[in-house]
Parts: sequence; C-alpha cells; structure tokens
Amino acid sequence: MDTAANNQSAAEADGKDKTLIYRQSRWTRLTHWIWAFSLFFMLLSGLQIFNARPQLYIGKQSGFQFNNTILQIGAENTANGPRGFTEIFGHRFDTTGVLGWSGPPGQETPRAFPSWATIPSYYDLGTARVVHFFFAWILTTTLLVWLIAGLVNGHIRRDLAPRVSDLRKLPRDIVEHAKLKFHHTREYNTLQKMAYGGVLFVLLPLMIVTGLAMSPSMDSVLPWLNEILGGRQSARTIHFTVMVLLVLFFIVHILMILAAGPINELRSIITGWYRTDPPAKHAEPTERSA
Repeated sequence: MDTAANNQSAAEADGKDKTLIYRQSRWTRLTHWIWAFSLFFMLLSGLQIFNARPQLYIGKQSGFQFNNTILQIGAENTANGPRGFTEIFGHRFDTTGVLGWSGPPGQETPRAFPSWATIPSYYDLGTARVVHFFFAWILTTTLLVWLIAGLVNGHIRRDLAPRVSDLRKLPRDIVEHAKLKFHHTREYNTLQKMAYGGVLFVLLPLMIVTGLAMSPSMDSVLPWLNEILGGRQSARTIHFTVMVLLVLFFIVHILMILAAGPINELRSIITGWYRTDPPAKHAEPTERSA
C-alpha cells in the first residue's frame, strides 16, 4: 500500500472524489501478474508432463505389482470403439472427447489431457519440462523476494494476517458473499485474507516443495524431503492436488471479480487506482472486496 499522499493526489485528480484511492502498489501489481503468467505456463506444461504417465499413486513405489493407484486417465477398446476414461479411487467414468481419448473427429488419439490444454499441443516431454522448470524458478524467486519484502515493509502483517476482529466477522462475510453483497473498501475482508494467505503461504510453497521432491537431482541436496512427503509418488500426487486447488481458486477469484465489478477490480490491479463505496454506504470503512 502506498501513503495517504497518494490518496490525496488521487482525489484531486478526480475532481475531489475521495472514493478513489491508490490501493495496489507497483510491487503488488508486478508480482500478481508474474505469478499469473507463471502459473498459466506451469499448468499447461505440467499437464503435458502428466500425459507421459497419467496415473497418480500414494507411496514410494508404483507399478503393476502395487495396488496404490488413486487416479488414472486413459483409453480402452470397447464394443463401441475406443473410449476415454478417468478412474478415481477405483470408480471409473467415461470421459471420451475430453480426457483419455480426444481430438478432431476421425483423428482422435489416446492422451490424458487434450492437445488444447497442454504446452506444447503435440506430445513433447522435453519442451514441456523446459517450459515448466523455467516458469517454476521465476515463480519461486518472485515469491521468495515478495515474502522478504512483505515482512520488512509490514505488508503481510498489515494487510494479510487475520486479526481476532476479522475472525469474528467471518460468519457475516460468508453470508454476504453468498448473497453477492460486496463492500468496496480499502482493507481485505476475512475471506480474502484467508484465501490469499492460503495460496501464498500454503499452496504455492507446497507446490514448490513437492516439485523439488520429484527432482532426482535434489535427492543428494535434500535427502530427507521425500521421506517427509511419503515418497516421490506421494509428492507427485500432492503436487497434482495443489494444482487442482489453485485452478479452483482461480475460478472463484474470477467469479468474485465479475460479481464485485470487473472494471473497478481490473483497474485496481492494472493501474493501482480503486473506487471505494461512499462512506455513508457502509458502517465499517476498514473492509474491502475482491
């Protein structure tokens, strides 16, 4: 967050409109978009890597002699021709056309995730790994720098750490979000603090740690990491699960932006300027939405 002087200049620039505030600093906006682009390329290249072995296991080992598969995406021949399937904890679903068996009519091929959802679109494990690791290191480096800067300048303590008063407001925030009733103010509400904190301090670090655990080159550097995570196969499963949770967060995040007012929300994360509710419209001027 920038200083009150920025807020004053914003008001003067907008005809004394004090509802216009400078909400997102340049550093916040920069890291937001770096993470967004990095996660986009990591997701699509990661799905390409997953296609090389479209199964997930729990434990340190995998193979035909083990019964520890929890997810499998593939194709099988049936009386009606090839069909795609997704099997989760022993329950099989027909996912022909999307997962397991997909492609243009007459040119379908057996692949876990379809070509439109992977980078590159054709099967190329080497390129996918290069893209994935490149953006993984960008995300890791940016997150580490952001964490250090956030601790030093107080951004984490001031804007993201939930307070006792925030927890007391949690039931009300849940009800208001369910009703699509939003308050456009400076501070994050309780649900936002919990969601952003969960992503920044739990999901992203867990994705990085599990990614390191899957790398054979890290065995000599961090030999204990695989043991903590239950083995390389378990680390891969956790990594995939975190990816699913991040995709769900992204979907909810976009829906909340659309519901709260996309122009105002996008202007905030692009330019930094954000229009709040007039003071008379809410009794507590310390909350903000989306």
